[in-house]
Amino acid sequence: MGFTWSLLQGTNSASWRRILVGSAASVFLLGACTSSADPVTCPRIPRVDVTSENPDARGDLFRLPLDTVVNPAHDADFREHGGQYPDVKYHAAEDYHAPAGTPVYAMADGEVSFAGAMGGYGWLVIVDHPRANLYSLYGHLSPSRWSIGPGPVSKGDLLGYLGDEWENGGSREHPLVTHLHLGVRAGQRTDYPGRGEWRWMAGWIKSCPSDLGWLQPSSVIAAQTVPDGGYPAPEGNLLERWSVELFILAATAAGITWWIVVASRRRSWIITAIVAGMAMTGGLYFTHRGFVLVQYGLFTVAAIAVISTGLIAYRGSRDHP
Repeated sequence: MGFTWSLLQGTNSASWRRILVGSAASVFLLGACTSSADPVTCPRIPRVDVTSENPDARGDLFRLPLDTVVNPAHDADFREHGGQYPDVKYHAAEDYHAPAGTPVYAMADGEVSFAGAMGGYGWLVIVDHPRANLYSLYGHLSPSRWSIGPGPVSKGDLLGYLGDEWENGGSREHPLVTHLHLGVRAGQRTDYPGRGEWRWMAGWIKSCPSDLGWLQPSSVIAAQTVPDGGYPAPEGNLLERWSVELFILAATAAGITWWIVVASRRRSWIITAIVAGMAMTGGLYFTHRGFVLVQYGLFTVAAIAVISTGLIAYRGSRDHP
């Protein structure tokens, strides 16, 4: 503790600024250099017809999450670029159209790891399936009807209902056609970041979905098999997957750490306590938004701030008994 205090006292403000800014810039540059490149080729795979099969057949590993499906002509095939985007992007899911209020079921046994509002996807539910090393994602559900919370589920359990055009990610000014956004991916939700091309909630992406672990839901359901050890995780190093979260973490932690240093030099436990509160609030927010690395980083910084507060208060009591 004495060494840490001496270090804080002996390092001037300019040095700390250079260190913190340089660290954040390094993470940003590394992330930019290792970001996923646009694919040269990406296979166009037509959807497998699973609508004619009994969706809740006994003994099957997977089921279709809907009892009835309507597929309009404009429904995009999996991994085909969307004409509404200026650049080529790929749909990392399949869309299944059905009326608002249609029940949506778990496609397999697992654990609900996320259930909540998610911007343009209305109410979103994600189920981890450890046995198959998969997670399934159900978007555009209704926030106003009944919805499930985190916890274990069995194949065929009710997860929620499809939302109306103005609540499923759309609005009354800009309604969104009612449908289920069904995604299936190798791995578990927490294996992926909250932002970037590798994000765990992805609709349209620049990278080929299969390169990032996204599977074709209808193929998985129709196959009714699981490879030994589960579906293999996609390749991708730490910076490829987590560069965006690492940058946010580095920038946020640098700013908070700077204020801790300032508070320590001025022996102001009030500033440090405020910084700790801000870090904890940020951690709760990023937890709610599905960030993984950032939330742990902010809670770590908050713990440092709390310890610093205690040291400052203790030193103040010794200097001014």
